[in-house]
Amino acid sequence: MKIHEVEARKIFEAHGLPVPPSRLVESPEVARQAAEELGCPVVVKAQVLVGGRGKAGGVKLAGTPSEAVEKAEAILGMEIKGLTVKKVLVASAVDITREFYAGLVIDRRSRKPLMMVSPAGGIDIEEVARTAPEKILKVVIDPMWGILPFQVRRMTSFLSGNRDVARQIGRALTALYRAFMAVDASLAEINPLVESPDGKVWAIDAKINIDDNGLYRQKDITELRDDSAEDEGEVEARLKGLSFVKLEGNVGCIVNGAGLAMATMDMIKHYGAEPANFLDIGGSSSPEKVLAAMHIILRDRNVRSILINIFGGITRCDDVAAGLIEARKQLGIDVPLVVRLTGTNEDKARELLGGTELIPAATMDEGVRKAIEMARA
Repeated sequence: MKIHEVEARKIFEAHGLPVPPSRLVESPEVARQAAEELGCPVVVKAQVLVGGRGKAGGVKLAGTPSEAVEKAEAILGMEIKGLTVKKVLVASAVDITREFYAGLVIDRRSRKPLMMVSPAGGIDIEEVARTAPEKILKVVIDPMWGILPFQVRRMTSFLSGNRDVARQIGRALTALYRAFMAVDASLAEINPLVESPDGKVWAIDAKINIDDNGLYRQKDITELRDDSAEDEGEVEARLKGLSFVKLEGNVGCIVNGAGLAMATMDMIKHYGAEPANFLDIGGSSSPEKVLAAMHIILRDRNVRSILINIFGGITRCDDVAAGLIEARKQLGIDVPLVVRLTGTNEDKARELLGGTELIPAATMDEGVRKAIEMARA
């Protein structure tokens, strides 16, 4: 789950990070009031849940309250990567001497938090990793002990030779780790963490993604979810208990089990096509879930065929078949459906689907090939 920068700033500030004051506004005139309260110059920042806001023109500096009005007018209503800007953050501007990067993710290899720092702040960390990997220091943190003093010293000395600045950076890194752990984050990032001409360190940007698996114990954060910024299909899937991620291809996929779903997408790519989605209907699927899955996939106008790939254990193949039949009745499906049903009650499923227009496949390989062929037809 992603949250807006304004909420991430509040979390950072609550855990001791030095965050410049700011105001969230929805109109240019309120932006003027915010600029007057904060004192100029201010930065006006689009609040959308995508990266690259600055490159898209969604971050502008204003030297006066009147300029803040102009910048807010320019940003409000603009589209950034398909999302309309409805709110902007007006924040006190900070003069910058140096920019750093600091971020935390979960390291899949060690299964522990991984902190990354770089003296090349202000640009995408992926670009730094590609062009200058020596400028990134990675430190694995054992959650049993937390971030240790020697780790902090190692990172701060990597970033700055100024002892006072290094101490401030160390406090910021420690606070970042506290925030990351407290909210069950999967990512927490400050880009940039800056040093000002007077030697102060500030976190002038904030990004946090929350691990969905931890939301059950993060009730306050769950309420911050902005459904309007998410794909409509992903919102419906979450409400229906499905796992769905929209992709860019034209072969739709309905599969049970994340592992089989990944293998199905890999095979589609192996044969030179692109999957339109990841959709896992789960281990125990009712006909209603299958109907919901079809409804979600058919929203995507790029989908030219749909592959239903079910290996029935807990999942009953006849339940899936019943859901497909109901979907054809209710949704007026006009794309080819390729069906591979293997496992529990597969014979009953074949009986139910006999005489329909669904295209059967005996194996996963055959199903993928047929779905790709139908998509290209």
